Amino acid sequence: MTTHRNSAPAHTRSLPMRQLVLTLLGWTIALIIFFPILWMVLTGFKTETAAIADPSFIFSPTLESYQAVQDRSGYARFALNSVAVAFGSTFLALLIAIPSAYAMAFLPTKRTKGTLLWMLSTKMLPPVGVLVPIYLIFRDVGLLDTRTGLIIVYTLMNLPIVVWMLYTFFKDMPKDILEAGRMDGASTLQEVFFLLLPLTLPGIASTGLLSVILSWNEAFWSLNLTSSKAAPLTAYIASFSSPEGLFWAKLSAASTMAIAPILILGWLTQKQMVRGLTFGAVK
Repeated sequence: MTTHRNSAPAHTRSLPMRQLVLTLLGWTIALIIFFPILWMVLTGFKTETAAIADPSFIFSPTLESYQAVQDRSGYARFALNSVAVAFGSTFLALLIAIPSAYAMAFLPTKRTKGTLLWMLSTKMLPPVGVLVPIYLIFRDVGLLDTRTGLIIVYTLMNLPIVVWMLYTFFKDMPKDILEAGRMDGASTLQEVFFLLLPLTLPGIASTGLLSVILSWNEAFWSLNLTSSKAAPLTAYIASFSSPEGLFWAKLSAASTMAIAPILILGWLTQKQMVRGLTFGAVK
């Protein structure tokens, strides 16, 4: 009499172990990435003496550093500048990139690929290489230390990425839908506003969110083109570095206050961002 044993294949038995390893690996990478942020937040609740002498996680928390940061300079003014510059540059970048990406995706020419590659290659240029001419131009036209000047620079900085992402989203859209609209007599503007934009809204939203994050975190141009009136939160953080040294507790408190709004925005919109970034990946 033959006995049949119900034994699962080897690859099936190894599947839970593989998932466990991948899960542990993912959590390990996440903790490594998040650890500096955790360290910064905790240091902000220490005194200057404890921040230097006691690197442990066990300490008596205090709001002394946050109070000192608030007493030294107005956080709200810098935050308002960051909001105005980040969202203003994102709006302007989308305003330019949407028609540009539409033309490249649906009306391509033999120079379209070359133009896209050229736009992307501008991101490889070190910003310091064009700092002097941009500084002199802004000085002559009165754009130094203004929100308008930062919005223009941030728009040009993020435009290649915004155009590339929108081009990818538009390229994945079925052309039959647009052709059906043309057959019904839709004009180009109607085609864009009533067909293209609603169908690619997740991709446009994720592109806008990425642009806001990049603008919010930009420090090089804000430190070199602003001084007081239009200075955003990145300049606010840098102001806590002095010739006497770094005040670690106050610097950590200022950094926590600077990144808190964008962290909250990213947390609240993470589903929309993931949905937009994977838009068109599965057909």
